[in-house]
Amino acid sequence: MSVWGILQRSAALSAHQPAVVDGETRYDYAELGRRASALAHYLRERGIRPGDRISILDDNSHTFLETYFAAAGTGAILNPLNTRLHPQEVAAILNDAGCLWLLADPRFAPQVEEALAAARSVRGVLWLDDECAGDFGLTADHYESVTSGEHRILDPTPVKDDQVVQLYYTSGTTGRPKGVMLTQRNVTVHALAAIAELQLTGDDIWGHIAPMFHLADAWASFAITWVGGRHVMQRRFDPAGVLSTIEQERITITNLIPTMLNAMVHHPHARSADCRSLRLILSGGAPIAPALVERIIQTLGCDYAQTYGMTETSPYLTISLLKPHLRSLPPNEELRYKAKTGWSFLPVELEVVDESDQAVTPNDQDVGEIRVRGGTISPGYWHQPDETAIAIRDGWLYTGDLATVDDEGYVTIVDRKKDMIISGGENVYSTEVENVLFSHPQVREAAVFGVPDSQWGEAVTAAVVLREGTSTSEEEIVAHCRQHLAAFKVPKSIVFVGELPRTGSGKISKSVLREAYMSGRLTCEPPELR
Repeated sequence: MSVWGILQRSAALSAHQPAVVDGETRYDYAELGRRASALAHYLRERGIRPGDRISILDDNSHTFLETYFAAAGTGAILNPLNTRLHPQEVAAILNDAGCLWLLADPRFAPQVEEALAAARSVRGVLWLDDECAGDFGLTADHYESVTSGEHRILDPTPVKDDQVVQLYYTSGTTGRPKGVMLTQRNVTVHALAAIAELQLTGDDIWGHIAPMFHLADAWASFAITWVGGRHVMQRRFDPAGVLSTIEQERITITNLIPTMLNAMVHHPHARSADCRSLRLILSGGAPIAPALVERIIQTLGCDYAQTYGMTETSPYLTISLLKPHLRSLPPNEELRYKAKTGWSFLPVELEVVDESDQAVTPNDQDVGEIRVRGGTISPGYWHQPDETAIAIRDGWLYTGDLATVDDEGYVTIVDRKKDMIISGGENVYSTEVENVLFSHPQVREAAVFGVPDSQWGEAVTAAVVLREGTSTSEEEIVAHCRQHLAAFKVPKSIVFVGELPRTGSGKISKSVLREAYMSGRLTCEPPELR
């Protein structure tokens, strides 16, 4: 099955099934197929050929969904752009990818204008609205004029399984962004595996709430379309809006990052919202504290599973769904497994290995690095063979994530390899300390990182966000940690912040915290009651 073939199948077999809900915009699979075909014809007429790169800068929307399929129909490589990037960062990606056309929402017009001033390869802009927001000296059109014409059946460009169809940029170890290449095989194998693992059907209604430029959500564009399910767009995240959308549109399943889930379950409307339609909440993008998992299950009243993956892996590598023989465990034991990172996703071969590439003992204690291989694993980085060779060795992708594995095969991530703290010669894994911090009644969010220390080598440091209307002190939080952790794991200092800095995909940026702490811009003084 090709990426375009996924849509083609549903447009034929589920033609009159509801496909998309985007605010007041609603249409079925026949219309989704028609619009994607029209966009694909337009791209071809503007000179897009197989292997050419086109980029998209947009919030979650029906236009984003249509573009994923239209690009595949022409054989082009789609490059989704992080909407939170600085214009110069966007320009760097457009230049590295050699992007020929940019599709953008008009609300990003100032960002686009500055980026295009430095982007050498871009020939034109297609504004994802009913009017142009400027041409900036290039060819420019507006989306609705392109997709509202007479229906023309698309003769799709044949795409081989090993051809690149998507290009996602992620941060690099050298500071230069890395373009992660995903092939048609990567995308379609992952979609089919997700259908099987999550038992997706045409009755499912997926909430596109996490950003569609990120694979934490983008994979569902293909899996949900394949089964003829419904796509519901949440343009931008806000807790009250998400709860309302779940209630009104009867969303059955979605994938959110822990930060989003934390904000939702602590929102004043969380317990009164009607979320009975939800059958499963997935969480991915960052480790999650068991206390938050328990709160999610209690508040939203649905099943929960943690996922783990990377852009390089399409993305899922593990999922913490309960194995059949574990479903009769007492609730507290079930929760313990659900809060783990999970067992290997269907098409993935996963190992946790020591520095000699030997599998660690599956005792839930010995720590090693996760390495993986399989049909969903990226062939490497765009025009960066050295970075590819570092990450992929002897057919295995080395993830840089440190984990334990238990006798059931459930993996638990303890830290990123680069984030592990060595204090006084002892290894300190940040997630262990963060889980203890989360269990403090006044702590809403926490991030643990290491800073240089003349005595210890590195000092364990924690940034803490308090719950609304509460207050505590550094001494109280440290005392709480001492009740649950070995002395060398207890934070040497606690800093209080109003919010934690995040990357474009919503992950906490510990490098930003570390730099702010070392420059003296963070304080240990507790905030006033908020």
